[in-house]
Amino acid sequence: MAVQFPELSNELIQFIGEQKIFFVATAAPDGRINLSPKGQDSLRVLNPHEILWMNLTGSGNETAAHLLESNRMTMMWCAFEGPPLILRVYGTAQVFHPRDARWAEFSTQLPSTTATRQYFLVSIDRVQTSCGHAVPFMNYVEDRHILSTWAEKQGEKGVSAYWQKKNQLSIDGKPTGIFGSEGD
Repeated sequence: MAVQFPELSNELIQFIGEQKIFFVATAAPDGRINLSPKGQDSLRVLNPHEILWMNLTGSGNETAAHLLESNRMTMMWCAFEGPPLILRVYGTAQVFHPRDARWAEFSTQLPSTTATRQYFLVSIDRVQTSCGHAVPFMNYVEDRHILSTWAEKQGEKGVSAYWQKKNQLSIDGKPTGIFGSEGD
């Protein structure tokens, strides 16, 4: 049975810190829903009401596009080891690009890399836990380094060119704001 809370407890913050993967879901008022797995050292719980997530370059940029129209975000963690648990965090999110004033602040929490595309600041309005009894046990081996190796090889100019080609529009043709409103 699901239990709801207004904020993250210390136990849930510790649980988040122990997980190797999390999932992010967003949706614009129309079009496709985006649900993406995320990993690596890309997330910090700032306090019981806020999460900072560093988004790395990928094949699409759906989350940023959705947040321009509707700032709702859901994050989810599942226990693949230890006692069963599913944790969902519901809230609103803001997107921050390298051109934004808070970028430097967020870089002190989660150091940006060549692959870093955005930071998302999530304001939590509801937390929910559920049993997770049907979630399988899985063993963590290691993080994949393919993306970071690719980004370092491309360099900042190459990654920017990739963003220009692949990350300006969502799969529904919605703008992502990656280069700002002037296309800089």
